[in-house]
Amino acid sequence: MNERERIGKRIAEIRDERGYTVRRLAELANLRAATISNVENGKFSVGIDILAKICDALEVKIEIL
Repeated sequence: MNERERIGKRIAEIRDERGYTVRRLAELANLRAATISNVENGKFSVGIDILAKICDALEVKIEIL
């Protein structure tokens, strides 16, 4: 599993823990549901701005290393 896939999997886990659907997370992050889905599935190399929006919506901090 590469880092992109690992990050996407972790985002999906946290989203599930919060009881959010992909659509709900997208609404909270002001992103398209397709973007969330692509990030979670490791199909999209997420930039810091999008990652920050997702983390803010999930109420988690971005941890480096």
